[in-house]
This record gives sequence, structure tokens and C-alpha cells, in this order.
Amino acid sequence: MFQNTESLLLNSYFLELTAKTYSNPLVERCKNGDSRSYSELYHQYSRVMFNTCFRLLNSIPESEDVLQEAFTDAFHHLHSYEYKSTFGAWLKQIVVNKCISHLRKNTVTFIAICNTTADEVAEEEEINESEIQFRVNEVKDAIQQLPNGYRTVLNLYLLEGYDHEEIAQILGITHSTVRTQYKRAKDKLLLTLKTAVGS
Repeated sequence: MFQNTESLLLNSYFLELTAKTYSNPLVERCKNGDSRSYSELYHQYSRVMFNTCFRLLNSIPESEDVLQEAFTDAFHHLHSYEYKSTFGAWLKQIVVNKCISHLRKNTVTFIAICNTTADEVAEEEEINESEIQFRVNEVKDAIQQLPNGYRTVLNLYLLEGYDHEEIAQILGITHSTVRTQYKRAKDKLLLTLKTAVGS
């Protein structure tokens, strides 16, 4: 019994020693009250975080507003950043959550499809993805034309790197609803791109 307890304590201590941490001298200076470092931190991350906001909100003014709110929250809660992920990943989570809250306030809904799985969703047309000439600007334009709910799920999965389970938690919807929304968003996107290529 004592041997098992000692072994568990040693394992726990070893895991604590080997756990990866992400040091960030700039964040440390901010935590120590260096006001200039706050400005540096903002300029280092604001552009990439604005792009995340814009992909989710599809509006420059709204993206600018949400970005400011996200940075204000991040700076206010900087003491809670514990270096268990990169600062960018920690900040991005705040940005995404702010965007989702903003979308919810503006009546974007994610409709659950009862008794339906993604595999059962009827396709209006069989789409051959290899026929579509993918060009970056056309894809971006087509994504912006998607309904807000579809665009949000598609962006979170394809561009922000969240998996379906994480998206379900972020949006407060079921995993099956995420899969259905993602499949419909992808089909609609491909159809828009195919129509653009054919025209």
C-alpha cells in the first residue's frame, strides 16, 4: 500500500516536471505591470485575431468591436494565463468565444435536425469535388455568402482547427447537429463554387 502511494506520488511529480509549458517574456512583462508591453502584445496578435473575427462574423465593424472586447477581456484576465498553451492559442479561445456570443446576441441559430445524421442528409445534386477549380479568393467569397450558422461551423472546423466535439461545446449544440451543419455548409459551398466555375 505504501509502495503504491509512493509510486503514484513519484509519477505525479515526474509528470509535473515534464509537463510542457510555454514561456512568453512579453506576457511576463505585462503581468509585471509594463504598460508598453501591452501595446506590443496587442500589435503582435491583433491582425491574426482580427482575421479570425472576420471569418466568423463577416463584418469589418463588428469584427473590430469584438476584437477590442476580446483584448480587453484577455488583458483583464492575464493573471489566469498559466502557460499551459501558447499565448496565441489562449487568446484565440477568448476571441472565438466572444465571436460566438456576438453571433448569439444577433439571433444566429444552429438548428438541430431531429432523427437525422449527416449521412442521411439528402443531397440536391451529386457534386464531384475534383471538377471544381479551387482558387483562394473564390473560396473566401463563397464562404462569406453562406448563412451565418453554416459559415460559423465551417470556419471553426476548416480554418480555426477545432474538431466536431470542440465545436459542439463552443456553440452549445449536439455533436450530430455540428456534423449535419458542417455537411450542409460544405455541400452549399461546393455548389456555389461549381456554379461560379460553370458561369
